[in-house]
Amino acid sequence: MKTAHCTRPRDEINLVWLLLGELLDWIGASFIWPLTSVYLNKNLHVSLAIVGIVILCNCLANMVGSVIAGWAYDRYNPYYLLIAGASIDATVLFCIALNHSWPIYWFWMTLTGFLAGWNGALINSIATSIHSHPSRYVFNMLFFAQNLGVVLGTLFVGYLYDYSITMLFVIAALLFVGVSINAILNYRPSIQFHKERLAAKIHNQQKIKYEKMPMNNFKMTFGLFITIGIIWLMYMNWESNLSVYMVSLGIPFHLYSFLWTINAGIIVVIQIFMSRYPNIFKTLFHQIVFGISMFAISFITLIFAKDFFHFVLSMITLTLGEATAMPAIPAYINDLSPTSSKGKYQGLTLSTSSIGRALGPLFGGIVIDNWGYINFFIVAAIGIFLTLVLICPLHKQLKNRFVIYK
Repeated sequence: MKTAHCTRPRDEINLVWLLLGELLDWIGASFIWPLTSVYLNKNLHVSLAIVGIVILCNCLANMVGSVIAGWAYDRYNPYYLLIAGASIDATVLFCIALNHSWPIYWFWMTLTGFLAGWNGALINSIATSIHSHPSRYVFNMLFFAQNLGVVLGTLFVGYLYDYSITMLFVIAALLFVGVSINAILNYRPSIQFHKERLAAKIHNQQKIKYEKMPMNNFKMTFGLFITIGIIWLMYMNWESNLSVYMVSLGIPFHLYSFLWTINAGIIVVIQIFMSRYPNIFKTLFHQIVFGISMFAISFITLIFAKDFFHFVLSMITLTLGEATAMPAIPAYINDLSPTSSKGKYQGLTLSTSSIGRALGPLFGGIVIDNWGYINFFIVAAIGIFLTLVLICPLHKQLKNRFVIYK
């Protein structure tokens, strides 16, 4: 799946600038999502049930933004699409700084969810146009930038929250201004890319529409969509219901928060290692299988976790899965996607993730309320292992019939 990697063509964005945009985007996002539940409940006195609905709306809007952005990428100039998304995001955050009362905060969170999906899908789609590096390397580096952003964002958000919630939103807005400026100055090669894409379609007498994915590719891609949706369905309970479980065991909340610092830090280290040794896994699919296995094992270890040390071990296992499977799945889907439809399938990848994120806390809450935490951990582990039962035979049956696109 490798191509010759030499001089960067003039229609290709420098990967460094794409990573900078992703880094600033995720630092800004990490100023917002950790505080939403606490701010709504403690400062605005919104019930936890309504907080859950706000988060659900944010995730659903994220899904819609991802789909529309993927569709738009395949048809319109991505240069202007990304500048528009980042600029509107900055404007919305400045508006939040001016008025973050209830219930307008609900509207702002829904809008930022849409824009997060929009910007994320566009950056992932633009990444598919970079051919001077292997797609595995490109998506590993994007994942590295995301998690470095999470480390930096969550590192400062607690201090800024105590100092001034308004200042926090202003800084987040300025970060998205930075995303916009970076795009304006450094993403101009995508204009040429779009012109060449249109010219190729006209030359081939094609209508401006995405190419149909070969059926064998689609079967594998659909299996990966189901897989990533189920993974996020279970994963989101680490971000929601697990905090309640740990506190009920007498573990302080700040130690639960520290788990996410461990998570992001390990991901950064792993991505640096994998960028240095990109062929540690024989194929992208082997990397995906390893990551999914680690996700499932992490929930098995939670069955026996009763103290902070064991939760750290569970988090390390989870992080190994996240750092390997999460960048590999969109990279593999990129290789299976026709050139004219890459934006569509990257958007759908983020959308299936958003469905899992949106439904995860609700699904986990229902299982936990009726059957308890231990039974949920068992259900999660089995559910994730079943995705391997789905995709491994599918890959074995179809791998020699795939059409690989660069």
